[in-house]
Amino acid sequence: MTSTDQPREKTFFGHPRPLATLFMTELWERFSFYGMRAILALFLSTAIIDGGLGLSTGTAAAVVGVYNAMVYLAALPGGWIADRILGPQRAVLIGAIIIMVGHLAMAVPGGAGWIYLGLALIVAGTGLLKPNISTMVGHLYDDRDAAHRDAGFSLFYMGINIGSLAPFVVGWLGQNVNYHLGFACAAVGMFLGIVQYVAGGKGLRGIGARPTHPLTPHERNRAMKVVGIALLALVLLAVVAALAGFLTLDAATVFLTIVAVAVPIAYFCYILLGDHGLTADEKSRMKVYLALFAAAAVFWMIFDQAATTLTTFAATSTDLSVFGWEMPSSWTQNINPIFIIILAPVFAALWVRLGDRVSTPLKFAIALVLAGLSFVAMSAAASIASTGVKVSILWLVLVYLMQTCGELCLSPVGLSVTTRLAPAMFSSQMMGVWFLAVSVGDSIGGQVARLSNGGTSPVYFLWSGVFAIAVGVVLFLCVPGLRRVMNEHPGAGLRPGTGHPGKLSE
Repeated sequence: MTSTDQPREKTFFGHPRPLATLFMTELWERFSFYGMRAILALFLSTAIIDGGLGLSTGTAAAVVGVYNAMVYLAALPGGWIADRILGPQRAVLIGAIIIMVGHLAMAVPGGAGWIYLGLALIVAGTGLLKPNISTMVGHLYDDRDAAHRDAGFSLFYMGINIGSLAPFVVGWLGQNVNYHLGFACAAVGMFLGIVQYVAGGKGLRGIGARPTHPLTPHERNRAMKVVGIALLALVLLAVVAALAGFLTLDAATVFLTIVAVAVPIAYFCYILLGDHGLTADEKSRMKVYLALFAAAAVFWMIFDQAATTLTTFAATSTDLSVFGWEMPSSWTQNINPIFIIILAPVFAALWVRLGDRVSTPLKFAIALVLAGLSFVAMSAAASIASTGVKVSILWLVLVYLMQTCGELCLSPVGLSVTTRLAPAMFSSQMMGVWFLAVSVGDSIGGQVARLSNGGTSPVYFLWSGVFAIAVGVVLFLCVPGLRRVMNEHPGAGLRPGTGHPGKLSE
């Protein structure tokens, strides 16, 4: 039999077949995550007599912000556990099971204790699943094929956003039937993800089956001591705060915000200043990554307010009536994933077509400007609403369209650049570091919204947008230098029929 007679290996839209299993697993995990998140702020701020927890709008925004932050902060130890103990494959499975149990805890109508227990479990489980499933996607591609890697992550990202349509189901159940039933529906989604992952496990071809840098017995003992000391210190801190009268929900969100910001600072110092045998080139690339990380944090500070300030604005200041029927305000969170599903294939093809003519730092700068402009538009909508008139839902459609285009410039590309710039010995951990940018942005955004009484005023939106635009402009000015360090050479960046590189090649 000649080579041409050999049966072709099955692919998934032109990509390695194992991407299908990872695509579907992530889809159901995101269904559970975004479905629950769509109603979380509404549940927290709904009066107790109406089935909620009765928190103020500002406090509810802060809780959701730090919850999101802790979800992504947990990706760092989750990546470390996969690198050193479990391997990515087992970490994903264990994480999915913990997430499902967390949603089941929230489904119990037993008061705030069950809710916070469920949120804590979801944080822990997502920390194990989220970075490691993305790492496995990265390992499907040759390191030299950056363009197709970006396209693969864009396709993977489309699966994420199909799952993000969960508010159509979970949001409707939560707002029209019972919030706890909505949380139970999220648990069912995660169960389906577990079934999908186990069924497709054999097709992963050993990807992520083993830890890349297993702990030695001595390192294991030392790690257990560090974890024990950290837990003891946390318990003592909580006791002292309670005795001093500082153990309030708002104080807890402030503390967790400080943690969310301090951890990435400490970790970057650990990587860059520690003795890990990194080459000079790896250290230079990490400095570039630090700049991209900061830009991403600003983007997520704006973008992830969909579950808080934008949903609150939809519920209080937006005309949601459709032919006499009132749309659940949580459904407005579906606008973004719908745009992602439509535009992700377009952006995936665009990155392949443009190749390296558009650099990663430039994509990040474009994303920041778009995010900033979206909040400038929100400022205009909030100004109209301040007169007592409910605004058209088209304002939110415009805002989500700009944010979606920015997201497709930054998020899947950020996943891809992390796998490219990560030092070899920190591969899974660096994927966790990427999600710390979301953690920083979400926690700061939640606190700013809390201090702004829920963050729905025109001034709040305007200054948040202007800040993001300013950061984007600064990053744009730094693009040439960052690109040189990254070795992203615009060899194909010539305009047809000219001898000069186009503006996008910068």
